Amino acid sequence: MSADRPAVLVLIDFPEFNLRLARAARKAQVPVVYFIPPQVWAWRGGRVKTIRRFVSLVLAVFPFEAALYRRAGVPVEFVGHPLLDQLQAPPTRRAAREQLGIDERAAVVALLPGSRHQEVVRVLPAMRDAATEILRVVPGTRFVLGLAPTIERDLVVQHLAGGPPVEIVEGQTHAVIRAADVGLVTSGTVTLETALLGTPMVVCYRLSFVSELLARLVLRVPWVSLANLTLGRAVVPELYRRTTTGERLAREALRLLTDAGARDAQRAAFSELAGQLGEPGVGARAARLVLAQASAA
Repeated sequence: MSADRPAVLVLIDFPEFNLRLARAARKAQVPVVYFIPPQVWAWRGGRVKTIRRFVSLVLAVFPFEAALYRRAGVPVEFVGHPLLDQLQAPPTRRAAREQLGIDERAAVVALLPGSRHQEVVRVLPAMRDAATEILRVVPGTRFVLGLAPTIERDLVVQHLAGGPPVEIVEGQTHAVIRAADVGLVTSGTVTLETALLGTPMVVCYRLSFVSELLARLVLRVPWVSLANLTLGRAVVPELYRRTTTGERLAREALRLLTDAGARDAQRAAFSELAGQLGEPGVGARAARLVLAQASAA
């Protein structure tokens, strides 16, 4: 092997660019390991043929995707989801509330509007309107918004205008989730974080009209939240473009706030979910498999 040629190429997510790198690496006889592989189970299933041709080993983070890649003839190992390493010592509910200055007896709703500008613009007005209705039905409810580091506070303030008071918290997303009785959560990885932290939630998202039409054509799965996808059933309610309204969000949130059985059902499912995602030490397991590929090259 050439002294300046890598022993192995590790790809992480971002398939549009990384699959091109995989082709170049295979041409140079460099083994390729793909960690957090393309979501071929959701859309663009044809990519699995490219992966089978150019990728030496897939490190799957969900058990169902490991099974899918295995059926497609792609070498795969399930290592678990990297969130498990990030959530090893989350605050307790009491500690999170003390940290945020929230009374133990207060009803608390977390608003998690996403980490992208357009996500916030599209879903936060509906969350604001839902908060207004929730406060009308359950007076004294506290609303806490977990601000993503990629989002400017002014944008959030702008789209909360006209609604009830909302505390905006930066850099403490796990505390916000833990402190809440219910979360209003934009679809994405944060839905998995919320589930692993055991907080009941309502998942929502809004695409543009054209994007929604395209998504309906290419999506191969019945759900978008990672909790539902992993468990293979509808555990958390999902609201789509036309149903992501303040009225619908409030209705689902109030059902969870006022029905202990509904909250307990979600928490039980989240415990099952955590058991399916493996054990902490994901990074170390992935590293060992990468080194094994390098040694075998």
